Amino acid sequence: MSTAQARRRPRTDLAARAWTGTVREYDLFKELVVGLVVVGLLVLGISAAFGSPDEASVTLKTWAAEAPADFVATATAELGGTSDTAGYGPPYNSTSDASQKLGPLDLQSFSGVRLPVDTANDFVIGPLKTLPSPPAALSAWTGADDKQRTDWAAAYADALSKAPDNDPAKVAPGNYGPVPALTAALLGMAKDGTLDGVLQSGGSFYNLDYTRSILFMGDGGYFPGLADGQHLTGDQWGMMNETGNYPGQSWLWLFSFWYQVEPIKSASNADLLAVLLMVVLTLLLTFLPFIPGLRSIPRWIPVHRLIWKDYYRRR
Repeated sequence: MSTAQARRRPRTDLAARAWTGTVREYDLFKELVVGLVVVGLLVLGISAAFGSPDEASVTLKTWAAEAPADFVATATAELGGTSDTAGYGPPYNSTSDASQKLGPLDLQSFSGVRLPVDTANDFVIGPLKTLPSPPAALSAWTGADDKQRTDWAAAYADALSKAPDNDPAKVAPGNYGPVPALTAALLGMAKDGTLDGVLQSGGSFYNLDYTRSILFMGDGGYFPGLADGQHLTGDQWGMMNETGNYPGQSWLWLFSFWYQVEPIKSASNADLLAVLLMVVLTLLLTFLPFIPGLRSIPRWIPVHRLIWKDYYRRR
């Protein structure tokens, strides 16, 4: 047969050849069902044995019911503008000298006040105005000037700190203006459960924004106390933990790590330092293949050859 004839002769389709190897029955549906059942049982069993507990959500209602004195003291601080949120700075307010800086670099203020929070109006006065029968003390508060409001709140906060068990009912008489009536009305509103809905609604139909509720609770002592009891604070590596001693998002350990070492641990701008350090490390990892010296480390320390020793042995 000539070469030209060989080219014109149709080739045998390899896919059409009969299989001459081992043949056995295979039920794909059976394999799928067995796999789902086995995996499902394993997931349910391991979850029941080792899954972390689901803690009940902390609400303003539970706070008001379990720590009313702390609630009233926090509401007073919100009225007086002395809470942590009131002095936080951007993105909540424009409090001077509140942002964390690195020399002249003020990253916290670059974005400006994007989530404006007026603690007195947003946490206390505004919610009270939504009541069917707002307290009469609102008119006294809104009719006073800023200095008078600050003096009333400061006097009542001082009296609360000196009262037995910080109990509002045991506060000594004084010139507190409408502050005791306002905080008492807000406490009743929280105990009824209506304050949660008001702070979370934000004027929309669905209650999906918990920013103001969390800020309000974070300004008190009750909420941080729960976090401390569950080992969730920063000095307990809480950023990567779930409740109690259960492990959480382990990939966050590197962020939390920097808050445990000096000088970041005691720095006033610890958040900024930790973020900038993580940015630098992320950039180093991203551009590692292009950085002379660093990209040669795998050749100097060939740990990968131990991991894939079978592959390199065959080579």
